[in-house]
Amino acid sequence: MSQPPDRIQITRPYLDGAEAAAAASALASGFVVQGPQVAEFERLVREVTGSTTALAVSSATTGLHLALVTLGIGPGDEVLVADFTFPATANVVVHLGATPVLIDVHTDTYAMDVEDLRRKITPKSRAILPIDPFGLPYDADAINAVASEHGLAVVEDAACAIGGSYKGRAAGTLGTIGVFSFHGRKVITTGEGGMCITDDAALGERLALMRSHGGERDGFKLRFVDAGFNYRMSDIAGAIGVVQMGKLSEIVSKRRALAAELRGLLDGIEGITVQAEPEGCVHTYQSFVTLLAGGIDRDRVVDDLKARGIESTIGTYALHTEPYFRERFGYATGDLSGSARLGAQTLTLPLYPNMPPDAPERIATAVREILGVQ
Repeated sequence: MSQPPDRIQITRPYLDGAEAAAAASALASGFVVQGPQVAEFERLVREVTGSTTALAVSSATTGLHLALVTLGIGPGDEVLVADFTFPATANVVVHLGATPVLIDVHTDTYAMDVEDLRRKITPKSRAILPIDPFGLPYDADAINAVASEHGLAVVEDAACAIGGSYKGRAAGTLGTIGVFSFHGRKVITTGEGGMCITDDAALGERLALMRSHGGERDGFKLRFVDAGFNYRMSDIAGAIGVVQMGKLSEIVSKRRALAAELRGLLDGIEGITVQAEPEGCVHTYQSFVTLLAGGIDRDRVVDDLKARGIESTIGTYALHTEPYFRERFGYATGDLSGSARLGAQTLTLPLYPNMPPDAPERIATAVREILGVQ
């Protein structure tokens, strides 16, 4: 009896012995809190993105929270948030006592819809929080023009997008403050972790202050001038980040090559379309996300792929359809039609640099069989 083919995982971090050695070295040094390795990691991110300030944090969620705190967002304020995203993006707004105003997205790029954004700006609006969906930079020209017109800050949720770009500008640098994630599923990883970047010197100083308890250095002591947070990254994670940054270009190149191969194999299969990549954008393909036609049971497709040894999952969440946002803010499923469709019908397929060589062909063949295309 023949053995089933090896399971294709949805993702795997691109790690080897160098990360383990770097972590061991940090441990052996005795300097395990935020220190020289974090500083080097930050330097490498500044170098790659061209930003003047890069500050490592404990996660992208704490980074987004820190960004909004730094901008003075609080009770009575509204923050315009792309609806098709992981809930952390909007949760940080809620935790500040502000109101997340959910904005619909395009069904081809999955990025924020500028026309819906315009309709929902009010005198209470203080900031826009667009997403770089799955590593595709948001439409910065359009969104930033609206922000400038209304005097709004832009916090770019670039969690998936380090190594990507928009018209020659690095992802993460497109707004007032950008935030990367280094979670295990992201382009590069430190296990958990994130990074805030900005070119505004005053905001950079404020981010640094609030990241570490609100303390300013005064000789060998600290003076605590605000009620800050402990959002620092450990030097163990920073050491891993330094190694990962050395692989960033290779990782993004491999992801893009695999995405192009998989896109070509799926092209022409009725009932499935791949996320668009507009001209001028460099997508990192942190996830390879597709949209199934209406009438196809997405969850059944996930089960059928699993039976063939292929992991898959949803794209992400349409926040306005989730119980908390429906009940707290009065949304109904379908109020944001583009996001609702994506929430119900997007399918993430496996893609990672060290996936088996035959994986793209196996994935495409399985999709073709499941969707009944000969």
